[in-house]
Amino acid sequence: MKYAIVENGGKQYRAVEGSTIEVDLMDMEVGQQMKLESVLLLVDGDQVSVGAPVVSKAAVNVTVVEHIKGPKIVVFHYRPKKRIRTKTGHRQQYTCLHVNSIEVE
Repeated sequence: MKYAIVENGGKQYRAVEGSTIEVDLMDMEVGQQMKLESVLLLVDGDQVSVGAPVVSKAAVNVTVVEHIKGPKIVVFHYRPKKRIRTKTGHRQQYTCLHVNSIEVE
């Protein structure tokens, strides 16, 4: 099985050929293709390539599938006997990427 560990937006993701990954929202249109070139680790069967800090001449080709919203998180601050009650929420937006191929030149 061929897979790579890719860094995007300060976070690391495991990219397997043919699967999808959810990264933080990117300013790209649906159907647009791009290359993720910051490959930190590359595994192809028994061969393992570890980057220092990235694997040279390695890239992951991805296609933007859709933009989605994550689960809603409710934050509730409460102080008893002081009438302090604040309720706020957050909903993170993600971009769903389909991993087309992992290239090594």
